[in-house]
Amino acid sequence: MELNEISYPDALPVDGYGPGFFRIGGKVHDGPLALLPSGITAWAGLEDVETLLQATGEVDVLLIGTGPETRHIPNELRDRLEAAGFGIDAMGSPQACRTYNVLLGEGRRVALALLPV
Repeated sequence: MELNEISYPDALPVDGYGPGFFRIGGKVHDGPLALLPSGITAWAGLEDVETLLQATGEVDVLLIGTGPETRHIPNELRDRLEAAGFGIDAMGSPQACRTYNVLLGEGRRVALALLPV
């Protein structure tokens, strides 16, 4: 079996997570956050659509990590994001982190919004 190093030229992968934090690019970030093309920013959670709309036109897929388990996101949030042209996929935050890293490795235009586990 051959192993290949994955590089992330335009964004940082999620290295790990734990109760209340995420480690991205080797640095620990507490609380909810968004990984957008413009960088890592605080996110106020499922009621905060404005932070995510900053990536309009720069992202095809927006993954939303809903905490330890998959939850439905509010219809208003989904409707506004879809109207702005985002493909939305909500899942538990651990799954969202892994999916984000895979899509980054494929060179996809992806963003990630995370609630802590």
